[in-house]
Parts: sequence; C-alpha cells; structure tokens
Amino acid sequence: MPKRKNKKEKKTGGKRRALNLKDITRKILKVFRMNPGQEFNYKQLSSKLNIKDSAGRQEVLKKIEELKAQGRIEEQERGKYTLKADKLYIYGKVDMKANGSAYIISEEMESDVYIQRGQTQHALHNDLVKVYLFRRRKSGRQEGEIVEVIERARTEFVGQIEISPRFAFVNPDSSKMPVDIFVPLDKVSGAENGQKVLVKLTDWPEKAQSPFGEVIEVLGNPGEHDVEMHSILAEYGLPFKFPKHVEEEANKIDTEIHADEIAKRRDMRGVTTFTIDPVDAKDFDDALSVQKLDNGNWEIGVHIADVSHYVKEGSILEEEALARATSVYLVDRVVPMLPEILSNKVCSLRPNEEKLTFSAVFEIDDNAKIINDWFGRTVTLSDRRFSYEEAQDVIETKKGDLVDEILLLDRLAKILREDRSKKGAISFDKVEVKFKLDENHEPTGIYFKESKDSNHLIEEFMLLANKKVAEFIGMKKNGEPTGKTFVYRVHDDPNPEKLASLQLFVRQFGYQMQIQGRSAISNSLNKLLADVHGKAEANMVETLAVRSMSKAKYTTDNIGHYGLAFNYYTHFTSPIRRYPDVMVHRLLQHYLDGGKSVPIEEWESKCEHSSEREIIASKAERESIKYMQVKYMEMHRDQDFMGVISGVTEWGMYVEIIDNKCEGLVRLRDIKEDYYSFDPKNYCLVGDVSKHIYQLGDQVMVRVKNTDLEKKQLDYELIE
Repeated sequence: MPKRKNKKEKKTGGKRRALNLKDITRKILKVFRMNPGQEFNYKQLSSKLNIKDSAGRQEVLKKIEELKAQGRIEEQERGKYTLKADKLYIYGKVDMKANGSAYIISEEMESDVYIQRGQTQHALHNDLVKVYLFRRRKSGRQEGEIVEVIERARTEFVGQIEISPRFAFVNPDSSKMPVDIFVPLDKVSGAENGQKVLVKLTDWPEKAQSPFGEVIEVLGNPGEHDVEMHSILAEYGLPFKFPKHVEEEANKIDTEIHADEIAKRRDMRGVTTFTIDPVDAKDFDDALSVQKLDNGNWEIGVHIADVSHYVKEGSILEEEALARATSVYLVDRVVPMLPEILSNKVCSLRPNEEKLTFSAVFEIDDNAKIINDWFGRTVTLSDRRFSYEEAQDVIETKKGDLVDEILLLDRLAKILREDRSKKGAISFDKVEVKFKLDENHEPTGIYFKESKDSNHLIEEFMLLANKKVAEFIGMKKNGEPTGKTFVYRVHDDPNPEKLASLQLFVRQFGYQMQIQGRSAISNSLNKLLADVHGKAEANMVETLAVRSMSKAKYTTDNIGHYGLAFNYYTHFTSPIRRYPDVMVHRLLQHYLDGGKSVPIEEWESKCEHSSEREIIASKAERESIKYMQVKYMEMHRDQDFMGVISGVTEWGMYVEIIDNKCEGLVRLRDIKEDYYSFDPKNYCLVGDVSKHIYQLGDQVMVRVKNTDLEKKQLDYELIE
C-alpha cells in the first residue's frame, strides 16, 4: 500500500520533485565521475539522486538518453551506462569577459571553469563549447581550455565601422565581444567611415586574430537618436519593423464580429465594463466588469483580448508572434509582438467597441472570498477607458465616473493583497525611472513611477485570474495535480548564497534580515522593503533584493511561484504583448472542449523560447534606459548632484544620483585628496594617509566628468 503524502507535500504540489530535478544533468554526470568505471541504470541513478517518484525517474531516463546521444555516456549493455572515456572534457556555455578571458557555465560542474585569454579558440559569448579540463590548481579554481565551438550563439553584431584604404574593421558595441571584425572593402555595403552598422560573421580562419564579416545593414551616424535605438534592437536581435508579408497577412483579417460568433460565446455586453491603463497606452489587453447578483454577492469579470481567435495556429502571424514572443518597451517606443492593426485596434479593448474576449468570471462575496468561478469565451463592450491617474483620483476623492464600481474593486483588491501578504507574498513595488521627452526624443526631465491603489486594483484581479486559471487546469478538487500539460509561470526559492550576501550588504545600513525558513525570509524581505522605502539607498537595496531572487520563467513543470506565494500560477491576462498568454488561451480552450492532455515537448520548447526572449527584451529595455540617462546627464555637465555610493570595486566607486537614479563611476585615479585602496572584506575604499573611508550608502557630491553614449557609461568626479 503506497504511503500517503503528508499535508505539506500535498499542498505544494510539484515543488518537491522540481527541487530534486534541479541541475539534473550535472548531478547525473557527477554520480558517474564519483564512481569511475561503474555501470548504472536509470533506477540506480534515480536512487543516488534521491528521486523516488515515477515522473522524476522518467526525467532521469530522458536525460540519460540525451547524454547518450551527445556521446557523453556509453551504453555497455541494455539499460546500463558508464561515463565515456574522454571524461576530462565537459560541455558548456561561454561567459566572455571584456579582457578576452572567459568562464564556462556547465551543468556538469558545480562551479564555473576559468579560461585564460588566448585559450578560448575563437569562441564568443554564450557559444556552446567543448572544454578540456586542466588539473585543479591548489587554489581550488578549476581551469580549462576551449577545444571546439559546438554552436554559435549569434553571428550578427552592432558596431562602428572604421574604413582604411585597403580594408575595414567593425568595433563591436558589446563589451562581451573582445575582438574587432575584419570586413573586406567589397563587403561594406555602402557604409561610410564612423557609421553604425550591423555586421554578420562569415568566416574565422584558424590563424586569424579577428573573424571576417560583411555589413548587412547600415544603421546610420552614431549619436543620432533613432540610430542608437535601432542599434540596441539590432544588438539583441530584435526586429524594429514587421516584414511586409506579415503586415499584409494582418490586413487581411476579418475584423467584423458576426452574429454566429456571438452565439457561441457568453454575451456580457450589457454588464458595466471598463479598462484602467497607463495614460499613453494604445493596447488594452484587459478589462474589468462588475455587477451585483440577486444573492448579494458580486460578479467580477476579468476580460482579456481573445488574440487566439485572430492569430491561428500555423499561420504567418502565429510564426511571427512566436519568434518575437514578447513586445519590447524601449524608453521612447514600443516594438509590438503583433502588427498594429491587431495590437492597437482589433484586439485592443477600446471603449464603446464590441470585442471578442476570453474571460475569467468570479462570484465574490463582500469579504473577497471566491464563491464560484467560470472560464470561457465572451463578447464584451467597454463603457469607459480610465488612466491610472483618473482611477486614482476616483479612489482618493470618492467622486467621478463609475465611482461605486471602482471603490468596490479597490476594497476587494486590498483584502486580496492583504491575504497574499499573510501567506508570504513579497511586495516588490520598485520605483520605475521614466523620462519626459520632447518632440525630438531629447530628455527634458526624469520622473519616477510608483504603484498606487489604482495600480494595485488592476494587479490583484489580474493575479487572481492568472492563479485561478492555473488551478482550474492544473489542480484537482482534492488538491492533487491533474497531470495535464499546461504553461505555468514559476518562480523558485531564492538562492541561499545571494540571500546571505544581501543580508551582509543591508547590515551596513542598519537593516536586519532572517534568511532561514521560507516564512521568515518572506517576512524579513517585506520588512526590509518597507523600511527602506523613501530612503536614499532605497533603489540600490531594492535592486539587490530583486537580484537575490530566482528568475521567474515559463515552463510546463509546475513548482509554484515563490514571490507571489501561489502553488499554481500562469500568465493569462496579456496575450497582445506576451506569447505564453496565447498558449494558455489555446490550452484552456482545448481542455474546456474536453480535450486530453497534449504532448509536453512542443509546449516546453515554446516555454523555453519565450523565457529566453523575455530576458533579451529586458536587457534591451535596460540598455535604452542607460542610454537616455547618459544623454540626460550629458545635458547637465555643470550641475552638482548629491548621490549615494551604490558599489565599490578595485577601480573605483559607483554613485547613484538620488534625484534621478543615474549611476556613474568615480574612478580611483580621479580621487585627488588621497591615494585610496579597495578593502574587499568591508566593501569600502580607504585613504592611505587620511584613513578616510568611502563605503556603501555614504552620500557624496558629484559632477559629470565624462559621458560615453556608445558604451552607455557615465564617469563622475567628486566635489569636495
């Protein structure tokens, strides 16, 4: 008779299994290395890894087959495997440094492998490579040499071209690209000396120091705003326009809502419905509806644009949406996932227009308890479009359009938020840096966007819809997983080492943290974020707190969402700008129609792709903010600013301006009052003669010394 799961295991669903399977490839190979020459079958390996459930064992078997196909283990007899003889070799991805050295990140190793400059064998950042391991040094650091590039991560780079009478070179913008790219004169494609270009690698002869390439696009003159924005997009492989055939396909869409389509749906056009979005938004993914039921409870509808109705599986639009996977929000523009006719018109829930929607409808009592829920396709009509500022004004003044509905939702949202907080949800209300731009996209000012009650109102009902959709598909009524393939948004527990570093860091500012136990960590983080709010060091501490967390991602393997304190969570509410939400809509309808669980491989592959594209988009967004910060500070060279020391290194200290969050470097060589040395144990700079200390959190007065728009770097100088 099988053992019953204890209550804790049952409540957390798939969490325990996911923790056992983390870094599974590395752990399997470690078992082989610790037992040289010994044969193992998948059951024995599972036992060594303390994996006892059948799903976990199947995952081990799957990884064994992958390792066998890669030639890293050998099958000696049916079902029994040993490590291949070339056990001094590993495979991994390159983390390239600006000086030409690198680290190899490998599932097979518990720590990264260091590669000295000159031993990288033409490998570039993020390439998949084969590495020969040297004998471990007395220092304990594992070193090696790259012997083969298995797969290039990218072949296109943005940079500035330098043309001489006989040849040209492109100097890449990325600090992760340690070499220039040689371009023959017949491959410069009309580029002029000094222009920004997109260059593609064509060859890298064995004895050549630099790869060969050809210019495939001339971006324009450096320093011009559009050129720099397009350079950021090109650097990350992000398109800034749709191919002509995609636009043509979008323009063919039948935008009329026919009676036979309405007949298939729940008609909610007569229910009070409205949207709340940023004042400059053009794509309205979501709307809320409110009506009182005869029993005194409330019916709250969360209505989401039905993108999957228009973007059909296998279509040109589908292929483009999957390739992009997300909209990209640069500092001055949006690069949408879908063509404008869809994102801003057909699918956007604009006021006084009938729209096809996918909805989560809840019966909720006055205490925000969910009595019933319903999921399905609907047709809706938004009565009013609010900006966050307008909705906030209604909440604060208790006057205005739809005042009763907004105040009701605000009250219920606060109960939901409080309930999440009690269960361990972490409240990351990080301030967003925004720019005021003139008609030429020049920054005229910086302001900070903070979440208020109107933001939290929308957030709580979107979280509720996402959570309940995930539970509806993934969880049986008894709390057990259904086993159906689905797309989840998951967030693993924090990294203990990063938490320990955060604890040491904030101690310097007088803040205490508990880092033992899930509940203690959550409570401690929330208290830290509340205590630091509004302080000079707030942005720095909040940023480091976010970095101490694991990265959220999309996957079919549900491990729950630590930050939200949800055992089941997905993304259902933004299909205009996120491809995973389109996947969720498709799967939800499939299961509503009585469909069986779908094969996992295709959906997991799309999840991995979407997670990767999300990270790339986020990096591009940060680059655009850095660019605009440098541009803004360039216009304020003669102004003195109060800043807070946000980082200390052997080459200087980073200072973040309190008023605008623009971070720059004060180099050691530029501090004239004394000769300063870096104290790595105490994260501070110490004057050799004066013994004066500059440490994290100290406030200092600085002025702009140098700006580099191309590298997006700021140098400050201290003001006595």
